[in-house]
Amino acid sequence: MTNGFRSGYVSIIGRPNAGKSTLLNSILGEKISIVTSRPQTTRRKITGILTSGAYQIVFVDTPGIHKPRHLLGRLMVKEATAALKHTDIILLMVLPHMPDHQDKALIDLLKKIPKKPQVYLVINKIDLIKKAEVLPLIDEYNKLYRFDAIIPISALNSEDVVLVTDKIAKSLPCGPKYYPDDMVTDQTEKQLVSDIIREQLMEATQEEVPHSIAVEVLTWSEREDGLISISCNIYVERAGQKGIIIGKGGQRLKAVAAYAREEIEKMLGRKVFMELWVKVKEGWRTDERALKEMGFK
Repeated sequence: MTNGFRSGYVSIIGRPNAGKSTLLNSILGEKISIVTSRPQTTRRKITGILTSGAYQIVFVDTPGIHKPRHLLGRLMVKEATAALKHTDIILLMVLPHMPDHQDKALIDLLKKIPKKPQVYLVINKIDLIKKAEVLPLIDEYNKLYRFDAIIPISALNSEDVVLVTDKIAKSLPCGPKYYPDDMVTDQTEKQLVSDIIREQLMEATQEEVPHSIAVEVLTWSEREDGLISISCNIYVERAGQKGIIIGKGGQRLKAVAAYAREEIEKMLGRKVFMELWVKVKEGWRTDERALKEMGFK
C-alpha cells in the first residue's frame, strides 16, 4: 500500500430511528441497509465499505440501542455494543432535541469504553428545527461528553453527507486496504433479499406485527435463461398475525411480493421469480434455538 493511505473502522450507533441506516446508504450511494418508519429495523450489524484512491472507510451500522424486552432485543443490543470495542471512530447519531434519558444512557455507554476511540456527535434531521435552536443543543451535549466533533446534518442532504465523510477520512490512521475496491458490503445476496422482504412487510403492517416478522431464504436457484428463482419463509409469532400479513384474498402479501421483487431485481440486475410462505413459529424472539436457526448468534 502506498504511503499516506488511510483506513479504519467507523461504528454508527444511536437510538432506534435516529437515521443510522439512512446515513450509511447516503454515504455509499447504494442501499445496503433497509430503512423503514419503524424503530428497531436493523437487527444485525451491517458493514458498508467506502473506498477511494486515498482511503478506505469500513462503516459498521449497528442495531438501535434500546431497552430490550426479549432475547432477540438483548442480542441486538449486545451486537451494537460489541461493535464499539474495535473501532477507530464512533458516530453517535441523535435526533434534534435536547438529550433525554435514552441519549444520556448512550453517552454513559461511551464513557465505559476502555480504549477511547474518537467520538463524533452527529445531530441528524437538523432541517426539522430552527437555526437558533442548534447552538443551545450543541452546548447541552458538550456538557455531557467531550466529543471530538459535533456535526449537525440531514442524512438525506448530499452536502452534509460529504462533510461527514471528509471529516472521517482526514481523521483515520494510515493503514491497509481491508477489502477489494469494488466491495461495498460483506452481506450476502441472501441476507439482502431477506431484509428487502422484511422491509416491505414492516411498512405494510401495523402495531406489533412488524417486530414479530422474520424472513428466511429457503431456496435460491438460477435457470438456464438467467432467471433467479427464490422461495422464502416469513415467520410470525401468532396465527392472527399470519392473517394480517396475507391480507384479504392474499392481497397484502401479493403487494409486498411485487414491491420486494422489483427492488431485488434492481439489486441483482436479473429477473426474479419469488414464492413467499407465511409460517407461525410461536415465541421465536424468545427461543434461543429458533434464533440460532435464523442466523442470530
